[in-house]
Amino acid sequence: MSTKKGRLTGEHFMLGDHACAEGAVLAGCRFFAGYPITPATEIAERMSVRLPQVDGNYVQMEDELASMNAILGASWAGVKSMTATSGPGFSLMMENLGLGIMLETPCVVVNVQRGGPSTGLPTLVGQQDMMQARWGSHGDYEVIALSPSSPQELFDLTIRAFNLSEKYRTPVLVMTDAEVGHMTEKVVIPPLEEVEIINRPEVQKGDIEPDLFRIYRNSPQNSPGYISPMVKAGEGYRIHVTGLTHDERGYPAMNAEANEWNVSRLMEKIRANRKDIIELETDKLRNAEVVVISYGISARTSLWPIEQARKEGIRVGYLRLITVWPFPEDTISKLAKKVNAFVVPEINMGQITREVERSTGGDARVFGVHKPGGDILNPRDVLAAIRKAAAAVQKA
Repeated sequence: MSTKKGRLTGEHFMLGDHACAEGAVLAGCRFFAGYPITPATEIAERMSVRLPQVDGNYVQMEDELASMNAILGASWAGVKSMTATSGPGFSLMMENLGLGIMLETPCVVVNVQRGGPSTGLPTLVGQQDMMQARWGSHGDYEVIALSPSSPQELFDLTIRAFNLSEKYRTPVLVMTDAEVGHMTEKVVIPPLEEVEIINRPEVQKGDIEPDLFRIYRNSPQNSPGYISPMVKAGEGYRIHVTGLTHDERGYPAMNAEANEWNVSRLMEKIRANRKDIIELETDKLRNAEVVVISYGISARTSLWPIEQARKEGIRVGYLRLITVWPFPEDTISKLAKKVNAFVVPEINMGQITREVERSTGGDARVFGVHKPGGDILNPRDVLAAIRKAAAAVQKA
């Protein structure tokens, strides 16, 4: 069902990748640059149809390096922009992802993960890019990465990704996977007026003389997490952006003091706003002896094992990472002092498991349920890990 030209509303039986594209359109995305890659191609295909319907622009680029660069440029022209890819393309985007972080550029990057490394398993699922999402580019920085577990959430979290990118002036990652991207389920698209849409802070005309504008200015109090307002290129304001260490005007400043100022800005605007950024789903944590921590399709795989373990009398809690980065280490650290063990199912060889281990500080045991890409986890393997964790706790 549709209400206005180019806008969908109502209930739809929809592919996850298509739900992602619809979330982007509703969030105000009007520029998409990408290169076809399984299992993310359906996002590009959908955007190639939808953007012309809402006066947007779709460009198929020559490769993923150019795709990432193009969405940065579009964003500086004042347009909400997005690209979508999978593992090999994600690797190629890492340099310009770092550029986007350094330039403090709002945009969204969707990674529909498949099995790797290298060309790997183009049509089969993986969750092997989770650490690359955090540490893929060089240098010190913070990143925001969301992990949907259904087509509905892929729609919802794409909107949230745009809101966070605009609010904090940074690229935001949507780390979905081939199962969720290629899953077809009911997706409810609400009317635009019922959805929170956040736009970047902008300088209003008359607020400051164009020659005095500072694209990376601090607040007068130098408060942590302060986000500088933006202007569109071509509006007459002084703008200079560079990946080099720069001053508040955006001009290169090649010294240690300037680098500290730059890096502190990039990290503090995320760290100071963790409570706003981090989103979790929890269940029955209060009296839990074992807690299952998971994300994406693996979180859905964990629901039946949790139900079965509870029937067996094991007090199992559930914590789903909707926001994976920044990592909710404070939450897990506090839980580790109350519970005895964690079970971490994921389709890789233990990437987030190690983050959980780090966050516990040795206060609780951690049991991973791992396999490389190619298929979802066997629910019985997750149940076996929960039983093992409970038995280890009783012996201790």
